[in-house]
Amino acid sequence: MSIFENISWDRFFNSLQYMWQGMLCIFIVIAVIIVSIMLLGNLTAKKPKDDLEKNQ
Repeated sequence: MSIFENISWDRFFNSLQYMWQGMLCIFIVIAVIIVSIMLLGNLTAKKPKDDLEKNQ
């Protein structure tokens, strides 16, 4: 007796569809968090004094 005899293949492939959609959403959220952290770091970074003196 095989463990694969009682599997509903339709349900299995439907669950794979939900799985890739969930994984895609997770990667999109991670990318948004990384980009927002990089933007906040660049916007709030203090400029060195040498750069400030050159601009004035």
